[in-house]
Amino acid sequence: MEATVLIPAYNEEATIAGVVRVAKEAGFPVVVADDGSEDRTAQEAASAGAQVVRLPHNRGKGGAIAEGLKRVNTPLVLLLDADLLGLAPHHLESLLDPVAEGKAEMTVGIFQGGRLSTDLAMRLTPFLSGQRALKTEDLRGVQGLEGARYDLELLLTRHAKKAGWRVLYLPLPGVSQVMKEEKRGLLPGFLHRLRMYREILHYYLKAKA
Repeated sequence: MEATVLIPAYNEEATIAGVVRVAKEAGFPVVVADDGSEDRTAQEAASAGAQVVRLPHNRGKGGAIAEGLKRVNTPLVLLLDADLLGLAPHHLESLLDPVAEGKAEMTVGIFQGGRLSTDLAMRLTPFLSGQRALKTEDLRGVQGLEGARYDLELLLTRHAKKAGWRVLYLPLPGVSQVMKEEKRGLLPGFLHRLRMYREILHYYLKAKA
């Protein structure tokens, strides 16, 4: 299966290498788009075997993905978050197979049985998952990709619906991610989460208007 793993990352030095190693173990080339990180994200990703694209300043998740896409030369692409826990090669294969076999235009991975906090968040908002597989050209054709930030996943979900894509939501048993409150501290993490949801809500209401 000709696919590249593309990981947008911002200040994820603690977890990025682990995600890259799993993708390499699964046999995929890996591109990490370092979105203006202020820590050792780029160095850790490169040491783990990724090709690193460094953005000079933070542009948001969509901007990082758009920049990383310039280095993707395979027909399929797997999008992964940089802070995943419990990821294994078979999770990547399960996301990719339906797209490679023509059974779906996009798959979306849903955390299951990893951690209660992330499982609950995924049950409430599965369409916000960052773990996805699709054709590279389809991703390049998403209008507004480069300017998307926290609303990236909602943008992809809306584009898929408008384009009539077949989308499969698939379980990722044992996978979770580091919560923002753990990365930044309880109060700063909570406030960051509020800003994220506010931006997502703003996009949702704008799209509905």
